[in-house]
Amino acid sequence: MTVGELPEHNSTIHLSEYHSEWPRLFAREAARIRAALGEKALAVEHVGSTSVPGLAAKPIIDIDLVVADSSDEGAYVPQLEAAGYVLRIREPDWFEHRLFKGPDTNVNVHTFSEGCEEVNRMLAFRDWLRDHDDDRDLYLAKKRELAAREWRFVQNYADAKSEVIREINVRAFGS
Repeated sequence: MTVGELPEHNSTIHLSEYHSEWPRLFAREAARIRAALGEKALAVEHVGSTSVPGLAAKPIIDIDLVVADSSDEGAYVPQLEAAGYVLRIREPDWFEHRLFKGPDTNVNVHTFSEGCEEVNRMLAFRDWLRDHDDDRDLYLAKKRELAAREWRFVQNYADAKSEVIREINVRAFGS
């Protein structure tokens, strides 16, 4: 699943208070991705905690990139690599997800195929948190609690947030 070595973390997660610079960093990366892919970039969206004003986050810009078929790496990976992005994760069993790291900014470019339900879920969750301070604050409290623990891998921290995400999704979407 990983391309190259997966670094162990073995420490707590660092959360930064919301920074007004994050939308600008996203816009710069989105422009770089669109320049590299042209019309192959069907959608480029800012997702994750850095996309929600007022929400503390790991200072990593999460981006959803939608291409026609994320499993057809030959159609887009060479262009992203030429722009400096590095393919780090390949998950054929999870929505054909691919993850790229950025050339000079700490970004995660989550790449999915057109019509992928995970993209819609991520955007809906982002939008809900932007509009519902109570759930944003609940999510933030859980993130702070979990960030204080030690984690071998960052993914373990992400997985531990699943319960509160499900709770919020039930209120937001009934599922």
